[in-house]
Amino acid sequence: MLVDGDNYFRALRKSLIEAQHTVFILGWDIDSRCRLVPGGANDGFPAGLRDFLDALVRRRRRLRIYVLSWDFAMVYAMEREWLPAVKLDWRTHRRLSFRLDGKHPVSASHHQKLVVIDHAVAYTGGLDLTRCRWDTCSHAHDEPLRVDPDGKPYGAFHDVQAVIEGDAARALGELAAQRWRRATGRPPRTPRQPYAVSPRLWPEGVEPELTDIDVGIARTAPAYDGEPGVGEIRALHLDAIASARHTLYLENQYFSSGLIAEALAQRLPEEDGPEVVLVSRRSESGWLEEHSMGILRARAHRKLRAVDEHHRYRLYYPHVPAVPVDGATQEQADAVARQGINVHSKVMIVDDSLITIGSANLNNRSMGLDTECNVVIESGGDPRIAQAIRRMRARLVGEHLGVEPAELEQAHAAGEPLHTTIARLHTSGGRTLEAFDPPLPKDLDAALPDARLIDPIEPIDPDGLVDDFLTHEDRPRVVSRMTLLIALLATFAALAAAWRYTPLAEWADFRRVLGLVERIEQMPLAPLAVIAGFVGAGLLMVPVTLLIVVTVVVFGPVRGALFALCGVALSAAVGYGIGRFAGRDAVRRYGGKRLNALSQQVGQHGLLAMIVLRLVPVAPFTLVNLVVGASRISFRDCMLGTLIGMTPGIVIGASLVDRIAAVARNPNPVTIALLVLVLLVPAAVLWLLRRRRRATAAKSGAAPGENKQAPVPDGEPGRASTGGRA
Repeated sequence: MLVDGDNYFRALRKSLIEAQHTVFILGWDIDSRCRLVPGGANDGFPAGLRDFLDALVRRRRRLRIYVLSWDFAMVYAMEREWLPAVKLDWRTHRRLSFRLDGKHPVSASHHQKLVVIDHAVAYTGGLDLTRCRWDTCSHAHDEPLRVDPDGKPYGAFHDVQAVIEGDAARALGELAAQRWRRATGRPPRTPRQPYAVSPRLWPEGVEPELTDIDVGIARTAPAYDGEPGVGEIRALHLDAIASARHTLYLENQYFSSGLIAEALAQRLPEEDGPEVVLVSRRSESGWLEEHSMGILRARAHRKLRAVDEHHRYRLYYPHVPAVPVDGATQEQADAVARQGINVHSKVMIVDDSLITIGSANLNNRSMGLDTECNVVIESGGDPRIAQAIRRMRARLVGEHLGVEPAELEQAHAAGEPLHTTIARLHTSGGRTLEAFDPPLPKDLDAALPDARLIDPIEPIDPDGLVDDFLTHEDRPRVVSRMTLLIALLATFAALAAAWRYTPLAEWADFRRVLGLVERIEQMPLAPLAVIAGFVGAGLLMVPVTLLIVVTVVVFGPVRGALFALCGVALSAAVGYGIGRFAGRDAVRRYGGKRLNALSQQVGQHGLLAMIVLRLVPVAPFTLVNLVVGASRISFRDCMLGTLIGMTPGIVIGASLVDRIAAVARNPNPVTIALLVLVLLVPAAVLWLLRRRRRATAAKSGAAPGENKQAPVPDGEPGRASTGGRA
């Protein structure tokens, strides 16, 4: 067990230098600028990850390195390295291969963090080879080496990795090679069996916790492209929680899984149930996570507190004393300290019987949607293994409390419950574990969509996208659009008032503006010019909504709507042609994961998905056109879906613009009433569709938006999933 980035990255660098044949690096994120040893390794190789790996393959002619990173969602673009393929693939030796992996269902991600060297030594856990992961076990606030590639400091970061050799490492190598083959369509080179393994691959200075044992490999993989799903991690966690007798110790970045919360809630009321010690970070990373995963964690926490009649459950965060740095005041340092350490680890220890370390979070995604990989050790009554499991738990808890692991082991041997030990060793204001209750504001709790939308456990069905859009789950999206519409109306009203009652009317009289519009309308071939303008403006990424509004203003509601529909269709056809000519690989390379997901969606569901994408624009109009052209959808479905999907919006927009113009010309009760009527029509349609869906759901016996528990794939419920001998 390697605790924190400094220990892991140092050990990994030593192993990589000894690689002879093949290296596989799989990650959720990989950054070519990452420095494994920020203070300097003094081993004769470059510091940055890209240059380090490039030097390795140039040094050994038989060495091949395969680097595979998730083809990430666009929401993470600001946190990722720009154009990683250029830096890690185009600018390096041909035997260093880098690819982005997008072979997964819509909304899923590849989350395994795995490095396998010569199929002989493997590292797996929660740490990616990327920015803002390195830290020492002291987690000091004034650590000068804890900076990102741009030299900006980041907060304390805690994680755990495991290093393994032997048959289990070979099995992990086969898993990595299979994933590379699935992602790229090309088989990688792998070591032949048997292969001469360098004894120096095991990192120098790292003493093994255990030798000569069976290791289980537990996985999560969603069903995809004809392959069945794998739910070993889900079954493992549920079985382990059900079998715990004394202590469940969990360290995890997230805690939002309804399955895990329910399993824990069933154990807490028992007279002889286990104590549950959950260590996580105090605050989520950023506003978005705080108002999504943070709310889900608060819900799960509240559920457990409600059934914890024996007071055996606590949620903790690690606290580090505040030290003012760079001219900061003590008050500012205290505010940083209250946030605690960013706990990113994924560890579960059950009594002295089982420990699992890996990439799986305690959220729904890790239980069914994302690809995950954990390694598992079970004592099976062997005192040697049980002692090692106790020792590893003592190392983790001892680090958080700032005490030696031996003190934790002594307390355990004396029969002291872990909660009691933590309370006894608690030091106010010092290095310690602080119990806390995450806040659950009523307004945010009420507004947050159902967990299956924010933290899904299975792929989102594109067929139900429109239906989901019309339910309560997307109220924030509807509210934001209505807010934007109200702001737009207020702007038009303010302009109308300015034209009517302020000096602006002297040089910007509304009649003059209408006269200018009329002159544009009377220009030769004006309709054809405007329709062609949709193509040019679309290629320049001008929002299609703006083009529609301008067209309606120039030509009026009827002709304007017709010309806008023709312009939209022509722009879609041109974008489709460019996407088809550029090909799928080009669109995938530059579009990122989200556009690739759109490509899969429209390719699999044709006309229906095309209509959905036009009704509910999840990406810019032009980008959707390119993706559709690069997908398997036919030109007929593209054009028909565009016409069907865009017509309602154009008609409503034309009516709205016409009524706003009427109010601006002559603001009287009749024109205002007609404008309100136009606004009420789409709102009424939404209401009727929602009501119809609720009625249908009631007849089938399921509440709208109900989060049904998905079956455990690839195994029977209640069966252990450590998998025997690896």
